Amino acid sequence: MWAASCLASCCAACACNACTTVVSGISRRSARIAYCGLFALSLIVSWILREVAAPLMEQIPWINHFHKTPDREWFETDAVLRVSLGNFLFFTILAIMMVGVKNQKDPRDSLHHGGWMAKVVCWCLLVIFMFFLPNEIVSFYESISKFGSGLFLLVQVVLLLDFVHGWNDKWVGYDEQFWYAALFAVSFVCYVGTFAFSGLLFHWFTASGQDCGLNTFFIVMTLIFAFVFAIIALHPAVNGSVLPASVISLYCMYLCYSGLSSEPREYECNGLHRHSKAVSTSTLTIGLLTTVLSVVYSAVRAGSSTTLLSPPSSPRAGADKPLLPLDNKPSEKEEKEKAKPVTYSYSFFHIIFSLASMYSAMLLTGWSTSVGESGKLVDVGWPSVWVRILTGWATAGLYIWSLVAPILFPDREF
Repeated sequence: MWAASCLASCCAACACNACTTVVSGISRRSARIAYCGLFALSLIVSWILREVAAPLMEQIPWINHFHKTPDREWFETDAVLRVSLGNFLFFTILAIMMVGVKNQKDPRDSLHHGGWMAKVVCWCLLVIFMFFLPNEIVSFYESISKFGSGLFLLVQVVLLLDFVHGWNDKWVGYDEQFWYAALFAVSFVCYVGTFAFSGLLFHWFTASGQDCGLNTFFIVMTLIFAFVFAIIALHPAVNGSVLPASVISLYCMYLCYSGLSSEPREYECNGLHRHSKAVSTSTLTIGLLTTVLSVVYSAVRAGSSTTLLSPPSSPRAGADKPLLPLDNKPSEKEEKEKAKPVTYSYSFFHIIFSLASMYSAMLLTGWSTSVGESGKLVDVGWPSVWVRILTGWATAGLYIWSLVAPILFPDREF
């Protein structure tokens, strides 16, 4: 017993020393990676509690105060929502604290990049405290998470449009035959992928002998969007490019697949329903890992976007004036006194993580539908289907608007 106690104390001491070493090694440049790591940790904790915390939560009186104990799935969903709420509050508090930070001389700049031991402790305490809250607060958070998730998906779409337009402008800007050929090759591959993908969707989700009109409508609409993108982009008045049109077409087809594959496994038109009872833990782990990478990438991309997040004083904000004039070299004293502007909005960066916390909770709980209807599968159910399909349509609408808006409003800058 004494030996076990000593071993546990040594392990705890080693773990504390390891944590201290890691957080002390986080620099200004690696701060964003650290935030992503903390966010990924929250998803892992949510996943673990979703699997193992139900028996313990059934014994907590302020959570299980019902006359009849709910199903195990209810406690699994509740555990995910409580961790998500703690994560949401952590990043929301940081977002509020970082409002108005414009240069690195601001004391809050150091808070954003440093103090990681205190941040990790606060995050842990917040998540633990969420399990002492009454169910009504968690239920309210569940309701607003649906809207927050929609906002996160909208930001994701805007970032994608910004990325593909920037990609196209960069390759065209080289004005060389090689880059034009590369642009054509990528566009061709994307279009081939789009139409091949649509064929697979017809094969998987329009079963013969079944009334699958809704699935057929979703796939046909996505194909129509792909043709409309190409027609508008290649119109002489628009003077667009086929690369963004092809990439957005492929992305919309992927969203269509993502939506259709989220249909309940007992739905006859879902060609994947035969595998519902053969889903392994490794498959679910891969699905969660994909979700983590997608959410973290969106947050990092949003945090470095030059069009959405750069404050007016930032050199990335597109100002015509240089950060430091080249003709008049300021004195050393003036250089020290002049604060360096921040390169992105810290506040908006944390807001992205707040919205991503809501989105990840919806993914892990099937948009808080009855988990029993789709078993242990992540992100399955009709709400998830419609969210993905509507996201695809919103992507199509925003891309078309980005093409026609400069023609409709020539006096405005887009």
